[in-house]
Amino acid sequence: MNDSDLQSRRETVDARFTLAAERTMLAWLRTSLGLIGGGVAVLHVIDPFGNPHTRLVIGAALVLVGGFAALTGIWRWRRVQKVLADGGEMPGPWEAVIITLVIVAVALAFVVFSP
Repeated sequence: MNDSDLQSRRETVDARFTLAAERTMLAWLRTSLGLIGGGVAVLHVIDPFGNPHTRLVIGAALVLVGGFAALTGIWRWRRVQKVLADGGEMPGPWEAVIITLVIVAVALAFVVFSP
């Protein structure tokens, strides 16, 4: 494929798909903000519970997963934009699976270590 073919494909991408990819990226960022806010609350607002290190581990895990979600959202958005422009296979759901598993693990930690 030469440069003019790529430019032609970029011009034919329906704006609705580009905007949908952007909305999905913004949803990743909203999720990230929620996770980071939850982590900050665990670290600084909630009364201590269980082992003193439990709060630190759970809060830090939420903040780190929130950062991962933000980076993932931007990374996936860039990949989708490239696929829309150049063609190819859309990215799979592995990032969402990882974040879901970590959130479930944090929820279980809350249940196990809460008074």
